[in-house]
Amino acid sequence: MSVTWNDNVPIYRQLRERVVAMILDGALNEGDALPSVRQVAADYQINPLTVSKAYQELVDEQLVEKRRGLGMFVTDGARDALLRSEREHFLREEWPRLRARIERMGLDTQKLLATPAPESHKRES
Repeated sequence: MSVTWNDNVPIYRQLRERVVAMILDGALNEGDALPSVRQVAADYQINPLTVSKAYQELVDEQLVEKRRGLGMFVTDGARDALLRSEREHFLREEWPRLRARIERMGLDTQKLLATPAPESHKRES
């Protein structure tokens, strides 16, 4: 499996974001097992400690839980918790910058919202 990593962000953070995206997109559901540390390390050709660090962040955030001898599993309520925190982050950090840029360009927000997204940017629900 070939993956392109962003050199400006630690790989463990990028890996954490991939798991978060999988939970938000429904590819991983509550109770689902995460791929093993060894498997992910082999698939992405990265150090197992990097995978462990990413997984530990998810455990610390109570999005996944360790089950001794069984692996890591998505916790109940993980998706809802992620949606809340992602929305809060967007509204607090990203939206003000985006809104200011929209206003600087003189775009009409109502027209902008009515414009259909290109097919490549639509997400399946």
